[in-house]
Amino acid sequence: MAVNAARRAHPLKIAGLVLGLMIVALLGTAFWLCEALADAQAAADDREAAMRAAGTHALDLLSVGHKTVDADIRRILDTSTGEAKAEYARTVTTLKETTVKNKVLQTGALRASGLVSLKGRIAKVMVVGDAVIRWEGSKQIPQERFYQWNMEVTKVGTAWLVSKAELVL
Repeated sequence: MAVNAARRAHPLKIAGLVLGLMIVALLGTAFWLCEALADAQAAADDREAAMRAAGTHALDLLSVGHKTVDADIRRILDTSTGEAKAEYARTVTTLKETTVKNKVLQTGALRASGLVSLKGRIAKVMVVGDAVIRWEGSKQIPQERFYQWNMEVTKVGTAWLVSKAELVL
C-alpha cells in the first residue's frame, strides 16, 4: 500500500510543478504586457503633448495686443527654447514698440496641428492658424492673415517647448 501512495503522489508533484511554471509564465507575460502598454501610453502622451505645445505656441504668436503686450511676449518666450527663444528675445523690443505705437489688437485662432515625426525628445509638428488684426482707434478695415509653420518641439525636463518655428510660405 505504501508503494501505491508513492506512485500517486508523483503525478501530483509533476502537475503542481507544471501549474507553478504556468503561473510564473503567465505572470511574466502579464508584466511584459503591462510594460508594453505603459511604453505605448507614454509615447502617445508625448505625441499629444508635443502637438499641444506647438499649437499653444502658435496661438501665442497669433494673439498679441497693445494692452497686453508684456504678458503676450512672456507667453511666447515661456513656450519656446533654444533657437526659437533666442530669435524671439532678439525681436522683443521691436515687437513691443510696433504693437504699442500702432495700437495693434491681433486675435489668433489655431486651425490644425499634426505630428510629422517624433524621435526621442524631438518632435516635428505642422501647425496652421490665422489671425485677425485690428488697430484700436483706426478706421482701417481689419485684416485676416493665414499662417502655416513647421515647428520643432523639444522635451526639456517634462515640458515640451518650441525650439524652432519656420513659417511656410
